[in-house]
Amino acid sequence: MSNVLIVHAHPEPASLTSALKNVAVEKLRADGHDVKVSDLYAMGWKPLADAHDFIERHDPDRLIYVAESKNAYASGLQTADIVAEQDKLLWADAVLFSFPMWWFGMPAILKGWVDRVFAYGFAYGVGEHSEKHWGDRYGEGTLAGRRAMLIVPIGGHLPHYSERGVNGSIDDVLWPIQHGVLFYPGMDVMPPFPVYSTDRMDEDGWAEIETAFKERLAGLFTDEPIPYRTQNGGHYDGKQRLKPGLGGGSDGISMHLVREGDPEEVLHGQVRQSRRLAS
Repeated sequence: MSNVLIVHAHPEPASLTSALKNVAVEKLRADGHDVKVSDLYAMGWKPLADAHDFIERHDPDRLIYVAESKNAYASGLQTADIVAEQDKLLWADAVLFSFPMWWFGMPAILKGWVDRVFAYGFAYGVGEHSEKHWGDRYGEGTLAGRRAMLIVPIGGHLPHYSERGVNGSIDDVLWPIQHGVLFYPGMDVMPPFPVYSTDRMDEDGWAEIETAFKERLAGLFTDEPIPYRTQNGGHYDGKQRLKPGLGGGSDGISMHLVREGDPEEVLHGQVRQSRRLAS
């Protein structure tokens, strides 16, 4: 069986978000998986990325966070809380992120977790950087081989997040997180599990959601991830723009999904395994 990390960000243990987290823990453990939970509010997680993240400063006169992050990671000078979360990520075969959508994104405490834990040299700034290879990112990197999935309760109605909805489609809204935070350091990103109209849900609605959620969890390691294109697989040119003829005529983010008939992606001389293709 596999190791699963749940990063949970909600201040209320009796919330629907916390209830979904509890369902995930129970279901995954019942299926034989090892589960760890980083409950950020319960942990009193420090969300601010600042000078206190480094045991010793490389430049004590001016804080350049990227440079200090690089030095601290390479020199073993990160604070213990950051190291502990990085170790959990390396332990995990899959990472679930459980949080309510607040202002079209993560709660600040979870964004702060990303800011501090995804250090330079750990989640970014890795691999060869040259004119032909822009680092190991977008499908490659430290967290490659792991799966990730968002569990996102939302107060708004589903039609508001549809393709023509006033809030934008859920794929567009979650793009910065799914593609920019999770796929960037190499994780395979599963389709999200959004739950809409959460403040209007009755017991029957919860029963349906719980059943659907357990079905999604059962397929965590067998369902196909979102077919994002890899950065270095051959679909982008030397300026990291999608090559002509790819993208299905789309000008939106869907152009970055592999489509039927696209050339095979080749990473490190190996053809990338086939995935579910965008329609």
